[in-house]
Amino acid sequence: MNAGICTLWITPGIPQMASKLKLKSVDIGNRASAGSIVYEALRKAIIDGDLEDGAPLRQDDIAGQFNTSRIPVREALSKLEQEGLVKNRRYRGAVVAGISLREASEIFDFRILMEGEVIGASVPNMTSASLSKARGYCEEFRRTEDSKNWSKLNRKFHYSLYRDSGLKYHLDMIDNALDRTERYVHAQLSISQGVAKAHDEHLAILEACENGNAEMASRLTREHISSVRDELLEHLGGRR
Repeated sequence: MNAGICTLWITPGIPQMASKLKLKSVDIGNRASAGSIVYEALRKAIIDGDLEDGAPLRQDDIAGQFNTSRIPVREALSKLEQEGLVKNRRYRGAVVAGISLREASEIFDFRILMEGEVIGASVPNMTSASLSKARGYCEEFRRTEDSKNWSKLNRKFHYSLYRDSGLKYHLDMIDNALDRTERYVHAQLSISQGVAKAHDEHLAILEACENGNAEMASRLTREHISSVRDELLEHLGGRR
C-alpha cells in the first residue's frame, strides 16, 4: 500500500451510532490519484475491522482530513459500495456495511464451490516457488502471536496455492468474497482455538498439493472452508 495512505479508526468509548470518523491528516489535494488513496485507506480499515459495522462515513469529514474535495471521496465510496463494503442509508448517508447470517452463509457456500475448483485446477501447474511460499505462510501463520496477521497470512497462504490455476476471473471473485468476510473471520479466530485447527488443515492441503493430488487438495479445501463457515456462523449468531 502507498506509504501516504493514512490510518482510520473509531474513537474508543463512543457508541458506534454517534462516533466520529477520524483520520490522520494527509495532504493529497494535488495528487491525481486522490480517489485511489481514499479508496485504499477506507477499504483497508473496513477489511481489517478498524471500522465497525454501521460506522458513518461522512464525505465532508473524510475530504477535510485528506485535504481534497468531495469528488474523490464520492468515487471511493461508490466503488466500495459496488464491492459490498459500504451501504448508503436514507438520512444517514454512507456507512460500513454489515453482513447478515444469510449473506455470510451464501458467501461461504460460494467459496466452497469456487476455491475447491480453483485449487484443483492449480495443482497440475503448481510451481516449486508457489509451494515454497505456501509453506512459509503456513509456518508464519502458526507462529505469529499478532492476531491482526492471522487473516492476512491465511489469505496469502490460500492465494499462493491458487495463482497457478490461471483462472483470473475466479480469483477476482474469491478476492471480493474474502473482502466481505475477512474482518469477521479475524474476530472468530481471536476468540476461539481456530488458529491451531486452521494450521493443521492448511498443512494437510499443502501436503496434498506437494504430492500432486488435485482431487484431495480440492476436497480438503472445501472441508476447510466449510468448517470455517460453520464456526463463523455460530460466532455471528451468538453476538446477535
